[in-house]
Amino acid sequence: MAPAGSAPLGELGVVGPHDLVDEVAAVCEEQPGVTAWRFDYDHESQAPAIVEANLGRIKAWLFTGVVPYTLAEEAGVLTAPATFVDYSGATLLQGIVRLLRDGHDVARVSVDTLAAADVTATLAGAGIPTDQVRTLPYRSGIDSADVVAFHRRARRGPDGSTAAITCLRSAYEVLRGEMPVLRLVPSAHSVRIALRQVLLQADSQLQEDAQIALGLVELDGGEDSLRKEAAALGGSVARTTGGMYLLVTTRGPLHEATAGFTALPMLRRLADRHRRVHVGLGLGRSAGEAESLARRALARARRIGPVSAVLSLRSDTEILLETTTPPPRQPGRANLALLAQRVGLSVSTLERLRQAHLAVGAEPLTTRDVADRLGVQQRTARRMLHRLELAGLAERAGSLTLGASGRPLTLYRLTL
Repeated sequence: MAPAGSAPLGELGVVGPHDLVDEVAAVCEEQPGVTAWRFDYDHESQAPAIVEANLGRIKAWLFTGVVPYTLAEEAGVLTAPATFVDYSGATLLQGIVRLLRDGHDVARVSVDTLAAADVTATLAGAGIPTDQVRTLPYRSGIDSADVVAFHRRARRGPDGSTAAITCLRSAYEVLRGEMPVLRLVPSAHSVRIALRQVLLQADSQLQEDAQIALGLVELDGGEDSLRKEAAALGGSVARTTGGMYLLVTTRGPLHEATAGFTALPMLRRLADRHRRVHVGLGLGRSAGEAESLARRALARARRIGPVSAVLSLRSDTEILLETTTPPPRQPGRANLALLAQRVGLSVSTLERLRQAHLAVGAEPLTTRDVADRLGVQQRTARRMLHRLELAGLAERAGSLTLGASGRPLTLYRLTL
């Protein structure tokens, strides 16, 4: 069931192989208010193109497995809330029961895609020894050929695996003529858990997009140009006391107009007509909170220079908005000083974050990784990464669950 108070999800895109999409979509449509669109593929590599072809049409995405989800996420096409059905837990346990019924030694199986810790926890919880179970957790760059090769290696030798457990239809089609192989399919329970997760994400995004955005603007001239800019933001403007103007809109249009809270092109256009332009923007759950944050942002904008704009968010986060879409950033301490001013972190902190980014390359970092590398507490690392994300210097790359319980760690890919 949906969380209390959540808005109907509407159009949900279900992406997966043709023999799973209908089953997963049917479970999703048990939830009132959900309309599931079926998007099937012949190979998981087609998932990014499916999502890209339907941008704007689908409110949220549910993938039948982690592989198509990760491929779409890495392609940068997931602009709506999205998640995948997890095959560990109930799904894996159902597969183990099927192998037992067929007479296989389930203490000597090879399992792909699932995290080793999840496999161990599930089997150990069922009283099955795991010392001879072989796993190939999914990571970026692994394809079906790698999965097939893994199971073939695990099968060789007198003490090799008795059966392969795969999450990939493409690997299953290759292996089923060579060895005993079980293809995992999502359990209804796992689908409902994933659906609940994407419902929560969609509901959170709806609430965020509806946040009130107030701007306090100081100009040394007429207001006609400002009214045009406010209309472009889907908002309105009114004159207040002290020669200031109040701009009213919501988070969604502001986020789009500022390229994800990184740029404010209207600032340059206003500066072409006025010698002094100060813009303080605040995002809040109420008009009072948004106005308080806008006043704080305006005070900082005044200190920066004659033409400046600052966005203040909750949790003491302030972002200096650039006048135009920022160019690709190049390494250098001077550039880091500008970035530090924008996100409210020290240059030395940004230098250490950049070193962490260079050390892992394109691989994402967890909040714990960042905390360990910088020698800070996880909540501090989480706050740093949140500021970088709002400034367009980090992007979320999924989550990592360690073991069968505990809070998942958010994965971030830095773009410093």
